[in-house]
Amino acid sequence: MKGIIPFILALIFSLTTAYGQNIKFVEYELSNGLKVLLHEDHTTPNVVVSVMYHVGSKNEKPDRTGFAHFFEHLLFEGSANIGRGEFDDYISEAGGSNNANTWYDRTFYYELLPSNQLGLGLWLESERMLHAKVEEVGIETQREVVKEERRLRVDNQPYGRLLEEAMKRLYTKHPYQHSVIGSMEHLDAAVEQDYVQFYKDFYRPDNAILSIAGDIDIEQTKKLVDVYFKDIPRGKGEIFRPKIVEPDRTVEVRDTVYDNVQLPAVVFTYKVPAQGTADFYAVKMLSMLLSQGESSRMQKSIVDEQQKALAAGSFTFDLEDPGPSIMFGIANMGVDPSELEKAMNEVIADVQQNLISEQEYQKIQNQVEADFVTANNTVAGIAESLANYEMYYGDANLINTELERYRKVTREDIKRVANKYFSDKSRVVLFWLPKGSQP
Repeated sequence: MKGIIPFILALIFSLTTAYGQNIKFVEYELSNGLKVLLHEDHTTPNVVVSVMYHVGSKNEKPDRTGFAHFFEHLLFEGSANIGRGEFDDYISEAGGSNNANTWYDRTFYYELLPSNQLGLGLWLESERMLHAKVEEVGIETQREVVKEERRLRVDNQPYGRLLEEAMKRLYTKHPYQHSVIGSMEHLDAAVEQDYVQFYKDFYRPDNAILSIAGDIDIEQTKKLVDVYFKDIPRGKGEIFRPKIVEPDRTVEVRDTVYDNVQLPAVVFTYKVPAQGTADFYAVKMLSMLLSQGESSRMQKSIVDEQQKALAAGSFTFDLEDPGPSIMFGIANMGVDPSELEKAMNEVIADVQQNLISEQEYQKIQNQVEADFVTANNTVAGIAESLANYEMYYGDANLINTELERYRKVTREDIKRVANKYFSDKSRVVLFWLPKGSQP
């Protein structure tokens, strides 16, 4: 029976390789620098209009952190031609939905609409790009919204500051060291002109990608894109991109954080290569080996067999510059954090010393395939993936070919990157302890 399982996994892998995705799209650029990506899909009568701006928390000034995330909120306030609070009304009255998100490297806005409302989505995004209201009344309103968001999601959430505390110790120079949500003190200290300047610096067509997917006619959509975006002027001056290279760490950093939690946690943070590099794909697969699924290494060893952790996981961030890979474990009642750390070290050491099995390797490859298909099985997912690939790699067609990069990763590669990047000499170790245990 054992011999048949690797065979079945290999067969599944070969079939998914043979029947890979082929997402067709059209790409071009307007004279003002706006990149346009169009994907035609008549499966459902819906369309997604999205704009990705190449600005995230890493583009902020050191004394004005939180601006990128703040603008994600502020730019729903309205524009010269859209009244305050009416942005969402236009969407809901058309039977659609919308949202936005901010990360270290980019900010993303989208509307999901009935396909006969394509023009509405284009108009709203063109207003956001050209005529957004960046004024005191909206700034004050959104300051309070962002403060409340921080209280709910970070400050008052158990382990909510985990990423923030890990990143500010992993990085000493690179702007990844400050959190995406930023500093409330910086937002309070900023004046209206600071916000106006940030808008001028980054919300411009030559710093954006318009990605449209769904029930559209390509030629008709091109005409509509021209109507709404062609005359928006290109931005002035060079777009700020931090050139800081974070130095490699040569000694382990250990620290303790006391928080309003009941169970201790142990957190390892490692600096790993930027997305798109060959080693990044191997590190990503290593993280999946450690924590994705009930049969993952950390789940089986630390949670199920040793019962030293209530939960354990590992995740690697896809970032433009070298980013973090984080391992964590939340201790079971009565388990000392040092015992949990020892168990986590043993899991890493096993991957560093031994090749993973062929069965595990095939399982990870299948997980990669499944995750990839899931991410691109809706028009919203396709629109975002196309924009991501174009922005970070300059190659939107990676939506069809990136899987091949994962397939080139070998078992030997996974062992090698475990030794190269998951070294205890270059990591940050945090003990996350209940406040009641603070000396």
